[in-house]
Amino acid sequence: MSDTFRSFLDALGSIDARDAVDIALLTVGIWWLLLLLRGTSAMSLLRGAAIMLIGAFALANIFDLTVLNWLLRNLLTGLLLGMVIIFQPEIRRALERVGRTGLRAVRVRGGYDGVIDVIAGASQDLARRQHGALLVLERETGLEDYISTGRRLDAETSEELLEGIFYRNSPLHDGATVLRGDRIVAAACTLPLSEAPLPPQYGTRHRAAVGISERTDAVAVVVSEETGEIAVAADGRLLARLDGEALRRTLRSLVGSATNGHAALNGRRNGPGAVA
Repeated sequence: MSDTFRSFLDALGSIDARDAVDIALLTVGIWWLLLLLRGTSAMSLLRGAAIMLIGAFALANIFDLTVLNWLLRNLLTGLLLGMVIIFQPEIRRALERVGRTGLRAVRVRGGYDGVIDVIAGASQDLARRQHGALLVLERETGLEDYISTGRRLDAETSEELLEGIFYRNSPLHDGATVLRGDRIVAAACTLPLSEAPLPPQYGTRHRAAVGISERTDAVAVVVSEETGEIAVAADGRLLARLDGEALRRTLRSLVGSATNGHAALNGRRNGPGAVA
């Protein structure tokens, strides 16, 4: 152990300004990745993998296990590649955030301030009637891949139209309706389903809402057909059991003008209606 400590001190003494910058950049990158994984199922997986690796390294060094040391040294590259595959959705989300931040100044989407009350009113009416609904509010990430799976409408958003789309047995009620600003772009769209664990009372609509929020920065509003419960999905998380006023506040914090939607949902994710 003394030789190892002396080697560590020698390496520490040889660090120059360039090495310090290199270490700082690596530290910031790891910290940013941990922030992205916080509150997700991937964080538990990463914690378990880290505990196993640290334990294996400790056992190999304490008991001088030659074979285990050899395996750990030679499997490190494979483990790194495996982590890239395992955490592919989180890495993709991180890269999309970098791209959205860079394009935010030159790419302007229509705002939702004028239709938040319309969305909340329609959601409340649908909830009272227990008509299932799934509304997706497009933000910086384009949703054309999902819009192309449904029927294009390009209509002005209104409570009557939204309630008509999701009226039980309506031709367009089975699927998601995508909004872009104050326009309804398409209805009956197919969305990817989340593989994250959700409580058993949540069905396909909730999984689709969480799924689209995992892959893009879109915000989804879900009305349960079974219970009439209203929920909002954003950034891979579900905020459930919302009444009309809570829905309005949540939408204003997520898609209103001058908002930080990620921080807004993070601030409430541990609340009584939050589902990670």
